Amino acid sequence: MKLTWMRLGPFIVGLLLASCESPTMAQPFPEPAALPQTTQLPDPLVMLKGQPVETSQQWRDERRPELKALFQHYMYGVPPPTPKNVSWKLERDDAHYFGGKATKKEVTVRFGPPQTPAIHLLLVIPNKRRGPAPCFVGLNFCGNHALVDDPAIPLPDVWMPDHCPGCRDGKAAEAGRGTQKDVWALEQSIDRGYAVATCYCGDIDPDKNDFTDGVHPHFGSRGSATRGPHDWGTIAAWAWGLSRCADYLVADKDLDPRRMIVVGHSRLGKTALLAGALDERFAIVIPHQAGCGGSAPNRKTGDALQKAESVKRINTAFPHWFCDEFKKFNDEVDRLPFDQHCLIALCAPRPVLLTNAVDDQWADPDGQFQMLQGADPVYRLLGSEGLDQKSRPELDMLISGPLGYFIHGGKHSMTPDDWRVFMNYADKQFAATP
Repeated sequence: MKLTWMRLGPFIVGLLLASCESPTMAQPFPEPAALPQTTQLPDPLVMLKGQPVETSQQWRDERRPELKALFQHYMYGVPPPTPKNVSWKLERDDAHYFGGKATKKEVTVRFGPPQTPAIHLLLVIPNKRRGPAPCFVGLNFCGNHALVDDPAIPLPDVWMPDHCPGCRDGKAAEAGRGTQKDVWALEQSIDRGYAVATCYCGDIDPDKNDFTDGVHPHFGSRGSATRGPHDWGTIAAWAWGLSRCADYLVADKDLDPRRMIVVGHSRLGKTALLAGALDERFAIVIPHQAGCGGSAPNRKTGDALQKAESVKRINTAFPHWFCDEFKKFNDEVDRLPFDQHCLIALCAPRPVLLTNAVDDQWADPDGQFQMLQGADPVYRLLGSEGLDQKSRPELDMLISGPLGYFIHGGKHSMTPDDWRVFMNYADKQFAATP
């Protein structure tokens, strides 16, 4: 089925256009060594050259585009524009899923030049609902087959890390089926009235330091030897792929295009935040335990200096996640002209929920709360309540405002309990939306 304007209708066309801005090309920004150093968080309401941002129009027309360009230039890399040839095919459906409570759809999404890898989307939609369903959308680590006990779901045919259950020699295997169903808890979401859409992150770009596979070689990057300093990394590719999923989801008549929630855990939480910052079709953004390079500050203070992941550490362990320019800040983080509160601010005034676990100090949960505080002035400039809480909440207390926060006991993981928090937050936000 082709993505056509006539079929989508005027409202959804507007939603699509919100994500179809041409990517900000590399700007004549200073070399990292020429940027001023500051241990303080850069003010999201001050332009790079020092002009204050005093109105919502200035934010929209000047500062927001500048921040997007800065993040792409210095950190994530510049993605390609939205492909004009997005298409999809319904491969399989089952209207009696989960004992008749849901409809399962398996959809292949294609785009770009010939031979570009397709996205294989797994979608479950509650059958009992009033009108189109709200939908969580996110990437998974180990394949759609791992999320449910369903022998009909094909195994991924691209590289997969051996730490995934049942995976051997970089290939998915039958032994992995259903091994991560508690991570996504799909039936629980169905029972709460939410649809869930997900695909394997490796469909877009396998998570290894190799730019010769995935989407990269089909959109300008021809291998690591020819990459420029601002070429998009893997996290930018994953976020861009989430927008290709959204291209389909906004056109599915069973889903409400105004109630899409982008979600992800850990490195895929970093991805969810970037996708939400760049694509305004995502109504709520939930980066779960996203940490360094996502929802935690790059500038570390206090205990985080010893306990939390640093820019140098993440760039060393995962050199493919970000653009090469970001590595120039490994030992001079204070020269970054932004911090991650500015990425949260790019989502404004849409709701953002940061969720954490108290034993996951590597993800810097206290620093993440500071990032919400740093984004608050932008939300208030745009007429939002922002963040009323002055200090990090106690365990198991959900801050359910536009800048939301939750922390519980436990470690680095995503569980059914986390999904209940996601849905409680979404319930509150959608109830407050006319």
